[in-house]
Amino acid sequence: MFVLAMRSVRQRPGRFLATLLSAFLGAAIIMAFNALHDTAARPGVDPVSAQTLSTAAGVVGGYGTLLVFFAIASTLTVTVRQRAAELDLLRCSGATPGQIKRMVVGEAVAVALVGAALAVGPAVLGGRALLEVFRDSGQVARSVEFSFGPVASSTGFGITLLAAAGAAFLAVRRASGRGRQRGRARAVLAYAALALGAASAGSTFAFSASDAALMAPPAYGAILLSVGAALKAPRLLAVVLDRLPLTGASGWLAVRNLRERAGQLAGISMSLILFTAVATATLTMQAVESDAVAASGAVKSVDAKNLETLNVTVVGIIVVFVCVMLVNSLYAATSYREREFGQQRLAGATVRQVLGVVGAEGLVLTVTGVCCGTLAALAGIVPFTVVRTDGVLPGQVFGVWLGVVAVAAAVTLGTGLATARRVLRTDPVRAVAAAA
Repeated sequence: MFVLAMRSVRQRPGRFLATLLSAFLGAAIIMAFNALHDTAARPGVDPVSAQTLSTAAGVVGGYGTLLVFFAIASTLTVTVRQRAAELDLLRCSGATPGQIKRMVVGEAVAVALVGAALAVGPAVLGGRALLEVFRDSGQVARSVEFSFGPVASSTGFGITLLAAAGAAFLAVRRASGRGRQRGRARAVLAYAALALGAASAGSTFAFSASDAALMAPPAYGAILLSVGAALKAPRLLAVVLDRLPLTGASGWLAVRNLRERAGQLAGISMSLILFTAVATATLTMQAVESDAVAASGAVKSVDAKNLETLNVTVVGIIVVFVCVMLVNSLYAATSYREREFGQQRLAGATVRQVLGVVGAEGLVLTVTGVCCGTLAALAGIVPFTVVRTDGVLPGQVFGVWLGVVAVAAAVTLGTGLATARRVLRTDPVRAVAAAA
């Protein structure tokens, strides 16, 4: 099966480009930040600089690990589902479920290994750039030299390969139907995340405005609430579709298509929810904190500067990864619809009407993800603002929210429409005949 996996990767490299890109970016980010651990361990590094570097590497490294798994999982899930006919043919030819799993996992690991190897060079450059940022802000001494060592390389390759293997295993389980009982476990996890998120956000009121850790409970609360909502994404999307007032041919077809593919599109909704919640909550609370410090006339401490740098960096990483996840998932899901688009055109639909359907689908996904993510973000923002400033809803949230929504809409609608336009260049007769 490993030989078959290698042959499949060599014969059809195009189908693995999305996974390769996710593994490349994930490994680059993980290695770049974990190189700060190697740098902090160099002889002669002062304790303050070492603590700053280790904290940044630890916090962002944890987020990076989760994002790598979600990014690879989202692309592999779409890819495996598109190969359902191929996998069924292998089963009919005598392949056992275990052999098919080993083949798919072998493909994912091979692609992830290539992605991690290609990421070493960019990771070194990224690590040097990060160290320079900390030097310029005065958080790390100028005498500290950059080091890319065993911690960076081992975590980069290890986490990326493990994430690829785990995501591939879960994806093939779903495709084979053996993961049907996961619905109950997923619901339990979702409700647990929602409960813990609400409790964490509520615990903000136990802190005072001067506590250094004030931002932690609402931030974790918003993240956990967004995770809970993301796990319930298929159900939330179904509820929205039942109440949509869309009319006309494009609206009717969009709702019908979304209902049929709600499970497949859940990954896109999950990405939008997490992105909206984490980005809006983190950037808004950081803006409120910075304005409060400036209004008091106080000078930011080293810890406060570290926290601000970490918040901005984490949000930046999340933006990059969510964009990659959305682009990969939307590209794979839309390009796979070549036959569907061809049939619609042969039935009399124009290119503009097909694009209208794709745009309506993207709009529904964007609105659903943004609304759920916004509610999760507000659950953290409001308690933090009440304790920190005695206000309720900070004015900074509106500008941040508009920026987040603009990015989410641009990525979702732009990728879907651009991919659909490329697919529609194929002659409809040829598209239907080729996919038959």
